[in-house]
Amino acid sequence: MSSYRILITDGLDPRAQSILHSCVIDDRTGIGAEELVEIIAHYDALIVRSRTKVTAELLAVAPQLKVIGRAGVGVDNIDLEAAQARGVIVVNAPVSTTLAVAELTFGLILALARQIPYADATMKQGRWLKKELEGIELYGRTLGILGMGRIGTEVARRARAFGMEVLGYDPLLTPDQIRGRVAEPSDFDQVLAQSDFLSLHIPLTPETRGLFNAAAFAKMKDGVRIVCTARGGIIDEVALLAAIESGKVAGAALDVFAVEPPGLSDLVAHPRVIATPHIGAQTVEAQARAAEDVAREVLHALEGKKLRWRVV
Repeated sequence: MSSYRILITDGLDPRAQSILHSCVIDDRTGIGAEELVEIIAHYDALIVRSRTKVTAELLAVAPQLKVIGRAGVGVDNIDLEAAQARGVIVVNAPVSTTLAVAELTFGLILALARQIPYADATMKQGRWLKKELEGIELYGRTLGILGMGRIGTEVARRARAFGMEVLGYDPLLTPDQIRGRVAEPSDFDQVLAQSDFLSLHIPLTPETRGLFNAAAFAKMKDGVRIVCTARGGIIDEVALLAAIESGKVAGAALDVFAVEPPGLSDLVAHPRVIATPHIGAQTVEAQARAAEDVAREVLHALEGKKLRWRVV
């Protein structure tokens, strides 16, 4: 057994832990921030999900730390600049949750189109609102996908299967690359103006924070429906609520929020909003893949081997 010590703070599939059998594993799932600060100095590697916040303050008291593994895609809970400054490698598992998030996204599109959560809730209240629950069909509608990475591409493929027209925007891809991902390349404003449904797959960065604001909503088609399974913060939630209440936006389905958990905010409670608690990656299969992928990356980082998914 190697002398490397690995701390797990948000749980890790047993099959993934078996990959790390040559190391000393300390599973402290659910550990609080204060206790984490007290013990982090003793570890060579840290494996987290989205709950644990890896701050500059935490890194400052982790002199032995060599690698941080994020069992999932987003790394906005890790101070990447501080990690890089201290020579700490950060790795993630970017392909593991693609199908899970894409499937949830399309499920939310269907739920918006047919008001499925509301129909279920009223049935459970003993009400029969057949006439009031008139939805729309996806066939022939236009889906705008903002961010044509792995997840956006999988959503596009599912939309095509339903007979939707798909517009794609991604500043990192060429028009031919977007066409290869079964979407029609379009600029940002064109996607906003022509889409009946918008699916957001853009990372949260200083440039994208609040990108979907009042000005963006004003450019959208009246009655647009918006789905976001990307990152909280890219939508100005105050502006979105105003757009829903004005009728500009017919409905929204949100799996992510600027502050999580958001509590029973006016946006979450709105009858034309479907809200889920950041469950995009929460499938048995995705969690197992993410855990195994990040375990291998962390082990490779400790052993000085080539990395597939190094963030910094």
